[in-house]
Amino acid sequence: MYRILISGYYGFNNIGDESILSAVVDNLRSRLDQIEITVLSQNPEFTAQKYGVCSVNRKSVKDIIKEMRKCDLLISGGGSLLQDVTSKKSIIYYLVIMWLAFIFGKKVFIYSQGIGPIQSKANRRLTASTLKRAHGIVVRDEASRELLIEIGLRGENIIVTADPVLRVKKAELSIGKEILEKEGFLSFPGRMTVGWAIRERKVTSNFVDEICISIQRLIDEYHAQIVLIPFHYSEDMAVIDEIAARMGDKVCCIRHKYLTNEMLSIIGNMDVLVGVRLHALIHAAIMDVPMIAISYDPKINSFMHSIDMKAMCSMYDFKNDFFIEEFDKTIKNSESVLKKVRGNIEILIRKLDTNEELIRKLMK
Repeated sequence: MYRILISGYYGFNNIGDESILSAVVDNLRSRLDQIEITVLSQNPEFTAQKYGVCSVNRKSVKDIIKEMRKCDLLISGGGSLLQDVTSKKSIIYYLVIMWLAFIFGKKVFIYSQGIGPIQSKANRRLTASTLKRAHGIVVRDEASRELLIEIGLRGENIIVTADPVLRVKKAELSIGKEILEKEGFLSFPGRMTVGWAIRERKVTSNFVDEICISIQRLIDEYHAQIVLIPFHYSEDMAVIDEIAARMGDKVCCIRHKYLTNEMLSIIGNMDVLVGVRLHALIHAAIMDVPMIAISYDPKINSFMHSIDMKAMCSMYDFKNDFFIEEFDKTIKNSESVLKKVRGNIEILIRKLDTNEELIRKLMK
């Protein structure tokens, strides 16, 4: 039995990271034989039950050391673990976990991660010195590879694939339709439904003002129905509540926590998805839903570039006039755009096999 320990941002009710874990576990099990998987999680009970894996508390030094001694391979990823923009401390945590693996003589594999931004010079040096010792490095986009080369790694040792979530299978639309009804959404025939997955911590920002104007214009000019969808529940509900307070019963809010398959189905019931969350956009791509990307981080630009599209703008220069213009183009050209996206997604999915191929070599 080959024992694999997985480190990542798991057990925090972030649907994007939970989708990553679901995809990674499924990929490992479907392509590798005789493996046992343990996951470091903020909520070990939930993680063990949901994914059928062993799980221990990611903050318990005793449990981490115990599992590190037992494992054969540490997988770090996917997601954006090695960055110091949203948190100054988290990058240190993930690097220390890798160093523990080195200390105990274990192999370390970077699984389709998005690297950066890394602003601190000390964090750049520590990341470089750590990853130089890794037994395999696979990143999800070219920008991540370029950053690693910039901080001192050799380009030939870095492989570019895609985000693991792209491998998640489509969900049945009936699941999301039932959830939307439970959340109070009333669908009217002939009216389009626009989903918004918003990331914004400053609920009184100009960005939120412009979003509210844009939503009102969608209602007035397109008779659209609006659904607000939280992807990181603990972070996104504040801005959803703010928009709901301003817009009243003109919008429907998803107010409960849902799993990957359920969220995929909710997204699948949208006619257009406006996303400030990377994995909301990836869910839309999986479910063949036209999308409008608003960037807050280079990872969104990188994903859109990988499917031969562009983010409309950043959240810092979002304007309702520009948005309505983009929305109009999106619905008019939806079929040709979706065809292009499907073709690019298929190419990216095939690249993802590289992870398991490299891990199989490490196992041997």
